[in-house]
Amino acid sequence: MKACFIDANPTLAQVAERLHLPADLPLTINRQPDITPDQIPAALGDHEIMIVDHTHLPTDIARACKQLKHVVFLGTGPRSYMNPEELAEIGIEVHVIKGYGDTAVAECAFALMWASAKGFARMDRAMRAGNWLRSDAVQITGKTLGLVGFGGIAAEMARLAIGAGMKVIAWNRSPKSHPGVEFVSLEDVLAQSHVVSMHLLLTDETRGLISRERIAQMRDGAILVNTARGALVDEEAMIDALNSGKLLHAGLDVFAIEPMPKDHPLTKLENVTLSAHSAFRTPEASDNLVQAALNHCRRVSGIGAQQ
Repeated sequence: MKACFIDANPTLAQVAERLHLPADLPLTINRQPDITPDQIPAALGDHEIMIVDHTHLPTDIARACKQLKHVVFLGTGPRSYMNPEELAEIGIEVHVIKGYGDTAVAECAFALMWASAKGFARMDRAMRAGNWLRSDAVQITGKTLGLVGFGGIAAEMARLAIGAGMKVIAWNRSPKSHPGVEFVSLEDVLAQSHVVSMHLLLTDETRGLISRERIAQMRDGAILVNTARGALVDEEAMIDALNSGKLLHAGLDVFAIEPMPKDHPLTKLENVTLSAHSAFRTPEASDNLVQAALNHCRRVSGIGAQQ
């Protein structure tokens, strides 16, 4: 079997080259991070395994990839980019990678929380324009952080927040327990939290979970942080809440449409801090990610995963 990394950016291409072993299955690295779906069949050729970072793979495009049997998605949420069930029906198995960047993503969420509370982005923009803007901030110590969803990233976020003197509450779709974290209903998380941080996979059940009605249940002046998936939140309702002051600020690494369009309404709001879906991008997480992807390739090709 042969594998093709279909949309490698320069950083991940270098990592893949470094971690690929002489005894591994053949690996083609397509250095085309902006590849479009219609270009995939020609770039993939007769490779049976496709490693994909962020490129959409519509089912009709996958059908045109005659030899494709396995898709290794570089992350935990492939549904934003493909339909795993439809791909399974045509004989293509989708593999995901969990836990590779728990610390990196939690640190990003933590940073977005602090930047949102202190208004750094707004002050930075104003001062670069020659304006001496001073604004009141939120003191985070002693405040309540609510985690919506509780996996590895949320556990790391809880560790950081507890260390900063915050009370941490959480809601998860299945029962969980964790030291220092009180598990409550989703309604209680929304009503009690000064900061709500999203940590859910995107599924048919979680899409739009933070609806207009649920935003209305949140504490007035709360901060919303999302490093999970943009579609978990009703973006229009969030923008309305930011405009009205219902939400004090939003710290966002993910969006309903990515890349974000140039004139998106969020770019015109002062009370948002934006980052370009980059929470997972650290050298440590990149190594973990690519090593796990190569291990998937080794396993399905019969070579066996390298430790």
